[in-house]
Amino acid sequence: MRSYPGRGIHGQVVDTLGLRVLGGDYLPGDVIDPDRLESELAVSKTVIREALRVLGAKGLVDSRPKRGTFVRERSSWSLLDTDVMKWQLQVGVSDRFLADLAEVRALVEPACAALAARRHTADDLVALEDAVAAMAAADGDADAAIAADLRFHRALMAAAQNELFTRMDVVITNALDARDRVVHKPGDHWSDPTPNHQAILDRIRDGDVDGSREAVHRLLAQADADLRRARAASPATRTARRRRTQA
Repeated sequence: MRSYPGRGIHGQVVDTLGLRVLGGDYLPGDVIDPDRLESELAVSKTVIREALRVLGAKGLVDSRPKRGTFVRERSSWSLLDTDVMKWQLQVGVSDRFLADLAEVRALVEPACAALAARRHTADDLVALEDAVAAMAAADGDADAAIAADLRFHRALMAAAQNELFTRMDVVITNALDARDRVVHKPGDHWSDPTPNHQAILDRIRDGDVDGSREAVHRLLAQADADLRRARAASPATRTARRRRTQA
């Protein structure tokens, strides 16, 4: 789940090729010609070789004698890798991606809240309170609302006092960022997320294990409704509906 630390031209080429794979410019099985890339991107063989090595470590490409470098099947991709998730966000998230995220959240976050109710520290409560306050102050600012939401869910996972859950915050929050950008579009109206997040905080503060778990389930139900509304209102969805009606 580590992000590629490359900077300069190396990092740029990794990003370019990663976006091509995630965006479908290169399909599984497609052969990637390093010599053509060298000419197209005006970089050295060393840069191309290093970029393909990084993509190989992320499961996106492989190399075989006589076949060369080719794109692997999606089932081999390291979908939890930070860069892969970033590229997925940039090219657009699918309904399958969002459905998978909802399932993971339904399994992980109620458990985190239940543990947080038992184990939270004073610092954990401060972090959760600050996130809820930032959420309330966002007042229709999409970027501020997204940032506050991610702060809350990082704080929630940290409050569980479980190192493995804490490491999973990279997965949850990167995917949640992608989901939030579907729901919280600038200029759109969305339901106020503050009350449901405040309810989780209150139950954790009270040490209410079952109540904390139930408060997360209510939040996830709202999140599902918000997402369905946002997807239904998107231009792509409306166009698809018109086509089905006309067919």
